[in-house]
Amino acid sequence: MTRGAYVMNLGQVPYLEAWELQRSLAAAVSQGAIPDTVLLLEHPAVITLGRRTEKSELHVPDGAEVEIVETDRGGKSTYHGPGQLVCYPIFDLKRHGQDVKRYCRDLEESLIRTLAAVDVEATRIDGLTGIWVEGGPIPRKVASIGVHITKWVTTHGYALNVDLDTAPFTEWITACGLEDASFTTIAEVLGRRVPVEEVRPHAAAAFEEVFDLSLEELPVNEAAGLWPQPIHEQLTAKPTGATSSGQAQGIEQVAAAP
Repeated sequence: MTRGAYVMNLGQVPYLEAWELQRSLAAAVSQGAIPDTVLLLEHPAVITLGRRTEKSELHVPDGAEVEIVETDRGGKSTYHGPGQLVCYPIFDLKRHGQDVKRYCRDLEESLIRTLAAVDVEATRIDGLTGIWVEGGPIPRKVASIGVHITKWVTTHGYALNVDLDTAPFTEWITACGLEDASFTTIAEVLGRRVPVEEVRPHAAAAFEEVFDLSLEELPVNEAAGLWPQPIHEQLTAKPTGATSSGQAQGIEQVAAAP
């Protein structure tokens, strides 16, 4: 049965502000005050450290203009920056089977369908998380996944490389803890510039298909009260859409390394 849900296109939002927004929305979803909500956005340059990150993964050069944030999601380190589509589904998994592994596989499926819509063939690889593009000497990672689940409500999500410099994934960190991983973008695969705005509608459509949702856009300026007022003021000051595995209920869960 198709369920109604919200989608918010937020443009570029600093990581910590987006994280606080996720927590506020998660509380509202948990209480049944709002339906499942999908956040689509970009971040300024930031390295995020999952719960399994090791110090040896960080080798950020002096003077690099990047924020470093420890998070509560699963996995290791990853990089976010403008030109990357970040998706944070705030879902109550009691509406989606109460199955963490299934949820992570569904996130992967939504990414595969999003990429297919822009003529990029991507796949899962057994034993590795995220989504990969094959066809070269080695597979190249195009999307990372890392989630956090509390009382069956999800935060964090995925990051899809649309059109950005992938050097930080290997030069600043050992991304996802993978020593020899190669990273790519939609733009590199297609051989042309690709704005995030081109991909965003396909990401929303894939969520509708995979999670059986009917998404309605929730304008930022109509959502006062769903999160702390300072964040609301910051978001409404920006044009909407600006550019660039345990499963016991009641415990916190983290899954899917980035």
